Amino acid sequence: RLRLAPPHGESLNRLPGQYLDVLLPDGKRRAFSIANAPHTGSEIELHVRHVAGGDFTRHVFTDLQPGAMLRVEGPLGTFVPREDSERPLLFVAGGTGFAPVKALIEHFLHLGTRRAMTLYWGARNEAELYLRNLPEIWTTVAPSLRFVPVISENGHVDGARRGLVHEAVLAEHPDLSAFDVYMSGPPALIDAG
Repeated sequence: RLRLAPPHGESLNRLPGQYLDVLLPDGKRRAFSIANAPHTGSEIELHVRHVAGGDFTRHVFTDLQPGAMLRVEGPLGTFVPREDSERPLLFVAGGTGFAPVKALIEHFLHLGTRRAMTLYWGARNEAELYLRNLPEIWTTVAPSLRFVPVISENGHVDGARRGLVHEAVLAEHPDLSAFDVYMSGPPALIDAG
């Protein structure tokens, strides 16, 4: 979890689910979803997965010091809440695709929605469900929210389904036409979706 504080007490005017680009010195950009809803304050939370051979993620995990400056551009994107519906909500996240989904769920909980919500969060193993306790806490304060962790690798994980996250969704809901679906994760997950 990388936390960014805008300079001079400013805040980024944003919607839950949007992302920003980190502008790198070589002119390249790295996109990261904003993982916290706007009502939580001006600080920006990013979830950064360490990628082998990734120059920026190596920098974050080994060199970046508290107080360092990063140049960013944002907010960007249209993965934002649609509040003009009363249909149940399905959130499908893979890996760090949990970040924008987290912001959306925080937003809907903050609004006090009574819509039924289900979060399916898929990962290869239990360690990749890096904030597993957070959705479990949400379910205790919001009875309308259900959390389904899904693990694709072998091994026993308490309370988790086995397989691919999109298959777990379809096993319970073969017809998604009655839901508002928010899906975020690696390209393979989005293609399957």
